[in-house]
Amino acid sequence: MSRIALITGASSGFGEATARRLAGAGWRLILAARRRERLEALQQELGGAAQAHLLELDVSRRAQVEARLGDLPADFADIEVLVNNAGVGLGLEPAWRCDPDEWETMIDTNIKGMLHVTRTVLPGMVARRRGHIVNLGSIAGDWPYPGGNVYGGTKAFVKQFSRNLRADLLGLPLRVTNLEPGLCETEFSINRFRGDRDRADSLYRGNDPILAEDIAEAVHWVVSLPRHVNINRMEIMPVSQSWGALPVKTVDWSD
Repeated sequence: MSRIALITGASSGFGEATARRLAGAGWRLILAARRRERLEALQQELGGAAQAHLLELDVSRRAQVEARLGDLPADFADIEVLVNNAGVGLGLEPAWRCDPDEWETMIDTNIKGMLHVTRTVLPGMVARRRGHIVNLGSIAGDWPYPGGNVYGGTKAFVKQFSRNLRADLLGLPLRVTNLEPGLCETEFSINRFRGDRDRADSLYRGNDPILAEDIAEAVHWVVSLPRHVNINRMEIMPVSQSWGALPVKTVDWSD
């Protein structure tokens, strides 16, 4: 029997690439996302319903998560790997100009969505004594930048929740990994800039960003290691990206 992986946010970006990588390695998949038409196309590409079960799912809605993950077909029920990939970044304005509705959307998806899915799947992993939770964090959870305010805060939560989950699971044969990508070219920035593709493209032009397939390869690697090996966290940047000196800027003290 093939191993089962659940991937949230599977309709694009990291999730879609991870689905292809794991399917190529023989995994059977549960593909979860809100855009069913994209999931259906991916399902057919990966071999049909026998290889990939679809869940039209909004991870921010707890009752929906519990109901739909609680009603999986028997041959997809024993989830061994959960890839908590569903997430969103909206806007780069300073905090006093941000849209509070966008803040709430990021919190509901990046934090609450991850929690809803994890809490629903984890008891089965504990009962079966087999499982690996891979959370998609970000370097924004470690390194602040102007406009990162709430998005960075949500990814800092992902980092600390992953660590605390590892602490809760001490003594059990389960694994938890937090992957922290840097500059990566996906639909993420198009969404962040509210559909402004030119602005999104300007981030990547000439910078050789990492690709969704690179993150998918990292996911495959961490879940394929021997069961006694846990990668706690992995920070991944393109060679073109690094850190700079702490900024100093003259303050305008005028009233």
